[in-house]
Amino acid sequence: GGGKKKGGKGGDGGSPAGDAKKGAKIFKTKCSQCHVAEKGGSHKQGPNLGGLFGRVSGTQEGYAYSKANKEMAVEWNEQTLFDYLLAPKKYIPGTKMVFAGLKKPKDRADLIAHLKDATS
Repeated sequence: GGGKKKGGKGGDGGSPAGDAKKGAKIFKTKCSQCHVAEKGGSHKQGPNLGGLFGRVSGTQEGYAYSKANKEMAVEWNEQTLFDYLLAPKKYIPGTKMVFAGLKKPKDRADLIAHLKDATS
């Protein structure tokens, strides 16, 4: 990872500033059954999330994505993840991901802050 910015404002779209520590807890309870965050980690039920930011959906080597995920071809960044994590099945209809989503904006912001650190 590069230099970490402290005390920055939330991204465009008015998402709240995230707390990576809280996000790590959310990842552990909600995501880690199916995902490894660290670059070069294995694929589980879901793909490894290393290098997530700036990557296009459905392009991680060695993982069998759903057709929907590949065809969506969304570039993952703070804003797209913020929208996606609210309701993944609505954002990518036909996704294999069984996660219902995180309704609270703060939870999503926290998780994204953690992912920025963990996947870079």
